[in-house]
Amino acid sequence: MKNTLLVFATKNLNNCLNEIKEYLDFSLVFFEENNFYKSSLSSINCVLIENSITSNLLFIESINKIKNKPFLLLAPNEVSNSNDLKFDEKIFLPFSLREINNKVDNLIISAKFNQNSSIKIKEYFVDKNEKKLKKGNISTPLTEREIQLILLLFNEAKPVSKITILNKVWNYSQNADTHTIETHIYRLRKKIFNKFKDNNFIINSKAGYSI
Repeated sequence: MKNTLLVFATKNLNNCLNEIKEYLDFSLVFFEENNFYKSSLSSINCVLIENSITSNLLFIESINKIKNKPFLLLAPNEVSNSNDLKFDEKIFLPFSLREINNKVDNLIISAKFNQNSSIKIKEYFVDKNEKKLKKGNISTPLTEREIQLILLLFNEAKPVSKITILNKVWNYSQNADTHTIETHIYRLRKKIFNKFKDNNFIINSKAGYSI
């Protein structure tokens, strides 16, 4: 199944892309054709934005609704980012079929990898590859068990009991008990507070622990 590229561009560029669409490695969806229904965004893998329309108010309103999709800027030459938009990659006119196919494919592969390796929790990111908790330019290292613990608390809709944590994170290890869990959570909360001055990342209640 082909990936899908959402195109924000002028009529001329849309026509050009339509003429070469059979040679592209991805499907095309043009902004003016799909009326930008939110439900359609789930099928979009990448967004192509022509630089000349980035000052358009309808574009600005629409693009702000798109989350967690890689942005590819198409421009005639080296340009600065318009409207403070952050583009993951740029492509310049004139471009070849091979170039645009490679750019889009690489962006989608990179985005899928990042989604699997980096998880947003509140205003933080858990980077599973680097084993770090990040917020802006600040980060603190995490152990593998701390990552497992954070993800467990994050993925559960209600507070998690010590027994559940013991089962899912420690697998009822003979060397672990509820005091082990309390110690690990205490150390993790202290680590987060020392680095981020946040004492509410992990919340403790009578029902258990939650994020």
